[in-house]
Amino acid sequence: MKKIDGLAVEEHGDGPAVVLVHAGIADRRMWHHQVAHLAPTHRVITYDWRGHGDSDDPPGPVTHHLDLLAVMDALGVQRAALVGCSMGGSYAVEAALAQPHRVRGLALISSGLSGHTWPPEMIAQVRERVHAVVPAERLAAYRERRAVPRPADVAAYARAHTAWQVAGPDRDPAELDPQVWELAVDMLTRLLTRQWSAPAPVEHDLAAEARLGEVTAPTLVINGLDDVPAIQEVSAVLARGIAGARRVDLPGTGHLPPLQRPAEVNAALSAWLRSLRWP
Repeated sequence: MKKIDGLAVEEHGDGPAVVLVHAGIADRRMWHHQVAHLAPTHRVITYDWRGHGDSDDPPGPVTHHLDLLAVMDALGVQRAALVGCSMGGSYAVEAALAQPHRVRGLALISSGLSGHTWPPEMIAQVRERVHAVVPAERLAAYRERRAVPRPADVAAYARAHTAWQVAGPDRDPAELDPQVWELAVDMLTRLLTRQWSAPAPVEHDLAAEARLGEVTAPTLVINGLDDVPAIQEVSAVLARGIAGARRVDLPGTGHLPPLQRPAEVNAALSAWLRSLRWP
């Protein structure tokens, strides 16, 4: 692992460059199956967003897609295939809009999308299923950085969020592989402990939903059929809005397919990478 302008970055393998951009509830550890699978044939780059994993806290406002492009710049990567999960997918789309000549292809997994409005029923569900496990006054104090987070509150929130989003709102969390559950909870516990203790970053984005027609990179959309329905709708928006996008639906899969269905995700990524034009 190395630091690039405060960002924790790892490289594995050699060949055409692939950058893996983690989910907002995770860190670069979520990609360990894909790193092992792709490194024999590709130069695989993972990094932690600012304020996540081993990266430094942001010193000011954050524009995540610019951090992604800056990592490529620092490593001398002129063009790469970008693979993003959750909001990492949104940042990959934004990078493709900002500098299309740098992006050979996009793989968007359970993707978010800047400029997209989440429906009220989703907001209500996350409040009921996740926020409610911590008393409202304490949760507000943590989010406003007015109180030191209690470990029991962090643990309860991380478990509830993992059950709702990673397992899926209509699945029994016991259906998750125990190793997936353990890593997902650990990543979120580490993130929450940090977020509830540090100043909240100001994040900028490109409001990409209105610009999907401008995306020219060959695009693969991977959707978990047990993910939150509103997040699955983003997969539909991406598949409709990006010309030529191919969609793959994975049954029995929530919000982190790279961890939950590594064999299927790896196979889909390998086929997609073979289809791209490489110099």
